[in-house]
Amino acid sequence: MTSLQTTISLSDGHTIPILGLGVYKMTDEEASLAVHKALRYGYRLIDTAAMYENEQAVGEAIREAVVQGIPEDEIFITTKVWKTELGYEKTRQAVLASYEKLGLHTIDLVLIHWPGTEEENAESWRALEELVNEGKITSIGVSNFSEEDLKQLFKTAKIKPVLNQVELHPLLTQESLQSFCQKHDIVLESWSPLMRGRLLEHPLLTEIAEKYNKETAQVILRWNVQRGIIPIPKSSKEERIESNADIFDFHLTDEEMEKISAINEDRGFHG
Repeated sequence: MTSLQTTISLSDGHTIPILGLGVYKMTDEEASLAVHKALRYGYRLIDTAAMYENEQAVGEAIREAVVQGIPEDEIFITTKVWKTELGYEKTRQAVLASYEKLGLHTIDLVLIHWPGTEEENAESWRALEELVNEGKITSIGVSNFSEEDLKQLFKTAKIKPVLNQVELHPLLTQESLQSFCQKHDIVLESWSPLMRGRLLEHPLLTEIAEKYNKETAQVILRWNVQRGIIPIPKSSKEERIESNADIFDFHLTDEEMEKISAINEDRGFHG
């Protein structure tokens, strides 16, 4: 894990960068500027979703970056199917709409944003599998799926989900889910890894940050990547986009990793 371009392997043979930029709740203008800044700085993973309503702006920013010299095949774009679009036909149409809005040759990864019923998940997954076979999307995964949701999906899935994007941070370490996903070769990705800033004053984290002359956010993100988890922090500010990526010149000790994990309260935003 030496740079922003470091990748980890997915079970379908493709790879994904170890750290990315999230654009949740960004306006078109904010998303466009953030994507431009991130790509210029070296980010290669951009995470959006239909529900964010900024796919078109993200796609335009990526296409402009390609014109300026960044190869499109170096950029990894993720989008998601919202929970109102579950079911075979709705999911198929939703992904095709995202494909048009992004305007790229392929979507690298499409996730089911939130689980529905077992039948809805199975039918949505069938649509995603077909779109992989048609070349519209490269990899498929899920978001906010529990172990039980994944077990149900395994019953009918022909292609295994390569990734599960969940809320994960030092107060919600998701260790049981990580063990389950590792067993089934599913990468974990962390949305809101900084708990929307709520952990930035935590005394243990600030103490470790001072030791390495780093910011607390950088320590948290480093804790993620050393666990093999992909963090996708959201930021529209250039200085924050840069500092979030400056985590490849230090290494947390095993003891520090354990201490950070021990903060866990199994508590998320609604806990």
